Amino acid sequence: MNGAASRSLNRVLVTGASGFVGQWLLPALVADGAEVVALAVDESAVGVTARGVPTMPDGILWRFGDLRDDRFVATVVQEARADTVIHLAAISHLPTAAADPALAWDVNVTATARLLHHLDRVRASGDADPVILLAGSAEQYGRDARHGAAADVKLDEDAVQAPRTVYAATKAAQEVLAFQCWRASGLRTIVARSFNHSGPGQPARFLLPALVARARALAHAAPGTPMPVGNLSPIRDFLHVRDVVAAYISLCQRGTPGEAYNVASGTGWSVRDVLDRVMARAGVRAVPTEDPSLVRPVDVPVLIGDPRKLQHATGWRATRSLDDIIDDLFHAETF
Repeated sequence: MNGAASRSLNRVLVTGASGFVGQWLLPALVADGAEVVALAVDESAVGVTARGVPTMPDGILWRFGDLRDDRFVATVVQEARADTVIHLAAISHLPTAAADPALAWDVNVTATARLLHHLDRVRASGDADPVILLAGSAEQYGRDARHGAAADVKLDEDAVQAPRTVYAATKAAQEVLAFQCWRASGLRTIVARSFNHSGPGQPARFLLPALVARARALAHAAPGTPMPVGNLSPIRDFLHVRDVVAAYISLCQRGTPGEAYNVASGTGWSVRDVLDRVMARAGVRAVPTEDPSLVRPVDVPVLIGDPRKLQHATGWRATRSLDDIIDDLFHAETF
């Protein structure tokens, strides 16, 4: 740890609070003694807790609205006067972003600009001086021109960013915007470049829960039954969502404004490796069969993160393995 003084998280504003990571983050914040103001688009996802996900605590102040609504954003930022803001709201599913790029840019970038603008106004008025953590993505790196696609390369924060997808481009732009605000006005922005993470409560359209769902569906199928899969060659760095939440809280407490940090394990697994573990856990003897509809037209070959900057700044360490994630997904009745 770098010895930086730890900031208190007294009143925390969380956007995208009803989403996958928010379901885990809010209970952790409340357990740490924070007062939480949680933003969500509507009430439909609030109070619905999947098995394996921490129970949502009482006392959270929920506000419902769209971050594309300037009046809503101005009102909640002024009312919250938070000392910490964790910005999770985004279109985070790559195919969804690709299907409607304009929406992805509107939600991931323009809405972020609106949020930062109103946070800066509150700061300028002297009502609050928040630390703002933005959830970025490892997808921002794309195929790093300097490192190529070597399977053993861990990307550090100085690696070239070469986004290959709409989602990745929006996240890279969000980071540029955040640090422009930091340089221009001192708005204390920090970016977490998060690598793949999963756990109970993650929608089945994402890789790990999708594989678990297919394996469970074929648990009693005859040996040799086809199991539809996408591209098995990409190599990814996986974290349990609980470790990601711990990293986010640690960065809010000890991260340096104007800096980006990889949230990663430092270990790469091919999708084939992951599938083998899922099938072994389920006792499935199906035959993986490529389904063209599951193959992405743009897929980064290798994304493994170097977590040393985060570790040095905060003392954070990942505590759960890939097998832990898979076991938790099998135990959760989320499908």
